[in-house]
Amino acid sequence: MVTFLPTRPGRLADVPSFDRAIGGAESNVACALAAAGHAVRWVSRIGTDGFGDHLVETVASYGVDVSSVGRDPVRPTGVYFRTAGDRATEAHEVAYYRAGSAASAMSVANVDAGAVRAGRVLHLSGITAALSEGCLGLLRELTAAGGERPLVSFDVNYRAGLWGSGDGPSVLLELARRADVVFVGEDEAEQAWGVTGGPPAVRELLPEPEALVVKQGARGATAFVSAAGWLWLVAPTRRQPQIKCSPAPLTGRHGRPPFSAAGSRAAGAARVGAGGTRPAPVSGPTPRPRPTVTFEPAPTVDVVAPVGAGDAFAAGFLSGILRGLPLPRTLRLGHLFAAAALTTPADLAPPPARDTTDRLTALDDSGWERLRLGPGWTQADAAEEEERTP
Repeated sequence: MVTFLPTRPGRLADVPSFDRAIGGAESNVACALAAAGHAVRWVSRIGTDGFGDHLVETVASYGVDVSSVGRDPVRPTGVYFRTAGDRATEAHEVAYYRAGSAASAMSVANVDAGAVRAGRVLHLSGITAALSEGCLGLLRELTAAGGERPLVSFDVNYRAGLWGSGDGPSVLLELARRADVVFVGEDEAEQAWGVTGGPPAVRELLPEPEALVVKQGARGATAFVSAAGWLWLVAPTRRQPQIKCSPAPLTGRHGRPPFSAAGSRAAGAARVGAGGTRPAPVSGPTPRPRPTVTFEPAPTVDVVAPVGAGDAFAAGFLSGILRGLPLPRTLRLGHLFAAAALTTPADLAPPPARDTTDRLTALDDSGWERLRLGPGWTQADAAEEEERTP
């Protein structure tokens, strides 16, 4: 969507003017990955209006392949307005104008599924899961197990206001269970599924993904990875390393999930084979190897605006997977990408240069704990940050 950012704090009714930018979970991830040097294609649909022109041109300026973006001659490009405040406060307002938009009309019939599946990773978000039945059908097709399905990355992105029917938590849980890499906030899991008890309780609810990343706000993030999962996730393939980002919603394969408002858990797990498909479960008493659990604290950040940080974190983590980095450094890379977004007012911020992230992710624990990042840190030539204390 095209985003309109207020030129000053205050209610939408009081803000006299707005600056135009772009926004959208999947396009944010696509742009950040392309800016970090990865080959990326964004798959979506937009209108033939001027806002659509601006959106395509801006996304392409980051180095993203937009050749598979469809133009709808009837439906408009979605737009939204927001206030400058933190979305966690009651004063924050967002006005979405995307009902009937070109993206909401995405379906199996008008999206090139081959272009979406051609990459090494397919990144999807739960935000668009509520937009239309056509989008749900598309996601059923894209997340089906077997065949040539790429590694599927899913950011839950639960927004209660988007789910008028109330079945959002059910749809999002089932989608997460179909994915290979899942991102979810600790507070988000409680709001959507009633899960309390921290990251271990979220993993109990979601044992299937090869990698589950539970974001814990300013504290950091915890990653749960199956015993052999990380080696499979970072293994290079014969395909060109390429991210495919499609703003399509998700749905489940098992029907309505067994959970209650109290957060009761459903057991069960599935493994991912080296060929990219999930083999049939093996019967018998063979124990499952112990998984890896890794926590990495977030650096101290002087926050300008929190919007877009989750998308940036996902982009950083996926960048680490594509580069074959160890899991702790991959989590740190997610934190650094998020810090780039947190220290700018817009939804989208270019990530820091690779030599900067390589140096910072390689800090020892003491240096990482002392790290403090403020506005402009991604443009700094020298790295004073690790010498500053909170």
